[in-house]
Amino acid sequence: MPDLLVGPMLRHADASSASIWVETSEPCEVTVDVGGTRTSGRTFTVHGHHYAIVDAEGSGAYTVELDGRQVWPVEDFPESRIRPLERLRRVVFGSCRTSVPHDAAHVKVHGPDVLREYGLRLMAGEEEPPDLLLFLGDQVYADEPSQEMLGFIRARRQDGPDEIVDFEEYAELYRQAWTDPVVRWVLSTVPTAMIFDDHDVRDDWNTSAAWRAQMAEVPWWPSRVVSALGAYWVYQHLGNLSPAERAADPTYAAIQAAAGDGDGYGDGAAVLDAFAKQADADPPSARWSYARDIGRTRLVMLDTRCARTLDPGRRRMIDDVEWSWFTEQAKGDVDHLLIGSSVPVFLPSGIFDVESWNEALADGAWGRRAAGWGERVRQALDLEHWGAFRRSFDDFGRLLVDVAAGRRGSAPATIVLLSGDVHYSYLAAAGPASADLASAHLDAARIYQAVCSPIRNPLSRTLRLANVVASFGIAGLAGGLLAGTARLPRRRFRWKITDGPWFPNALAALDLDGRSALVRWYTARPDLEEMARVRLAP
Repeated sequence: MPDLLVGPMLRHADASSASIWVETSEPCEVTVDVGGTRTSGRTFTVHGHHYAIVDAEGSGAYTVELDGRQVWPVEDFPESRIRPLERLRRVVFGSCRTSVPHDAAHVKVHGPDVLREYGLRLMAGEEEPPDLLLFLGDQVYADEPSQEMLGFIRARRQDGPDEIVDFEEYAELYRQAWTDPVVRWVLSTVPTAMIFDDHDVRDDWNTSAAWRAQMAEVPWWPSRVVSALGAYWVYQHLGNLSPAERAADPTYAAIQAAAGDGDGYGDGAAVLDAFAKQADADPPSARWSYARDIGRTRLVMLDTRCARTLDPGRRRMIDDVEWSWFTEQAKGDVDHLLIGSSVPVFLPSGIFDVESWNEALADGAWGRRAAGWGERVRQALDLEHWGAFRRSFDDFGRLLVDVAAGRRGSAPATIVLLSGDVHYSYLAAAGPASADLASAHLDAARIYQAVCSPIRNPLSRTLRLANVVASFGIAGLAGGLLAGTARLPRRRFRWKITDGPWFPNALAALDLDGRSALVRWYTARPDLEEMARVRLAP
């Protein structure tokens, strides 16, 4: 008798339908019933695990059946609902969430889980559910497993690292991340969109060509990266796609075909592994980025990890193929343009200059010997944000200015970059070098960076202080001087951190109403409370 292992998760949604994703214990028929409208689909299998994604029609409360037996909703929890997603009024976002228990000992180290606290408020009916949840990276920590995850690893193997190395361990990692009862309910009733960052694979993933060469020498790395991308495709990417996009996905079609081989229980592991191996070796062969129009708002989620070009002297945050696709998506004629980038585009300016200087150093600006030293510094200090891919940053800035100026369709009221990664939250306003960013109310700004990190993985007090000193103190003084020594071109783009930084665990909410926009940050001390709010457009 099949059971529900993970899910149901409400993924892609539009005005008339929604995609429900599940993992089950056995191959089975999965049926979603929305107010009497029933939609069914068979599971597919990879690496002995069974999944389905069912595109349900209609709106209202829904149930899930496996081979005719109802398994959702569960007792004592509110019903899960599908709501028509015709326009985007509230999007909640964040990144970096560790999956550990909620007892006092773990809360002392990891802080409250703000996603769980937000879910408790939704369950109590104290707040209307948002239209969309965006997870901007580090949904799981494959290189920093919890004690529970370490117990699972050590029970099945005695050698190898205390990290995730294969698909079986990734499946357990996702199960632990997404089956806390409150979080599970939230994911069943609020549509979600996701993109990876480094810890979904490994810390510093694709920092540089030298990093890739070093990891290629690690015996377990080939299994790790193939399993990471394969698991990401199943657990995160598949639900990002619309039904039409999924139907056109050759990997999905091949895995479904494998499931129909023989007795109907064929395993598509070979198909998925071949796809993941190719995606790692040849990034333009796979697109993890995606775009969605929801009413008068366009959302573009960018892959800023796998799509990198890493050759010294021609580094790019996203490769030429991905950039060409992005330029087609980044246009006006909408009220709001939202761009998800797991790594922030606008860091404190001093850190930005240090990263740009380090890139030039690693590319040979001070000679070959200094280039090797620069590469070591790049990895040691995580100098891998947009400032460390200066050509991409300059192109990105010019594109944003063109959209904001109305040169690529009518100008949006706001362009909001949504990011995480850095383990603190803040807001930045940006514009061309001629822009006046002094206004406390940001009256003239159209371009913003809203960062929310972490959901649950706070920096220690020592590291918070170190970040403030390094990002807003020493780097601010040294960055400009270092940039000058590397003869870097003047920045044609300006930005200013106007609010923050805030270091507690957090979730952020962007409220949109016509051409107005308001962003809020929430934390939990221990109950959910608003930490800050800023109006972006009147």
